[in-house]
Amino acid sequence: MNDYLHNTIPNLKPFNYEHHHDALFINKPWVLVNGISKKKSVYTFKEDNILEISRKNNVITTSWSINIQNVLSIETEDGKITVSAFFKDDDILVLNNQSKEEFAMYINATNYEDDINSVEDIQAFLKDKYKKKVSTIIYDHEFYYIEKSEEFGPFKVEVLAEKVNSGEISAFCFVRDVNEHDYSNRMRIEDLLHEL
Repeated sequence: MNDYLHNTIPNLKPFNYEHHHDALFINKPWVLVNGISKKKSVYTFKEDNILEISRKNNVITTSWSINIQNVLSIETEDGKITVSAFFKDDDILVLNNQSKEEFAMYINATNYEDDINSVEDIQAFLKDKYKKKVSTIIYDHEFYYIEKSEEFGPFKVEVLAEKVNSGEISAFCFVRDVNEHDYSNRMRIEDLLHEL
């Protein structure tokens, strides 16, 4: 069953009680992605094994538990289900059904300014989230650039931006990440600056 999940959503981190339970999992409003186009559901896993499922003006209180292998049992309207929990990122939770090839994905939008009520809202959330992540990675990373067949660097993007602004180099110079061996991806300084 896990192959199905990991092929669909790569790079998942298994739920780790010490790392995830208190800091990321408990008392957080998890918006269910599956079926959001029909109705919005928010799951809040509370202490004392209480699970609140909110839909519009309706709140259902049920229960959940976790065993020593970090497998959750959840009591739902459809009966009891057993799931393995994974995190894609700190604010994306995936619960993989232990007995079927199906999973539920949730978003914790606590640190997101807008409400998530539709597929379009989810797309906007993910775009914003990963744009910030890419900007952070690019900002902290170093790159080589090539000009007139000579390679220079490595430099952080802010240094490259200063060189472009001062006219020392062209924004159209090709760059490569310090971990790449050549310039085959055809990325230019200008491309990096657009992501910041």
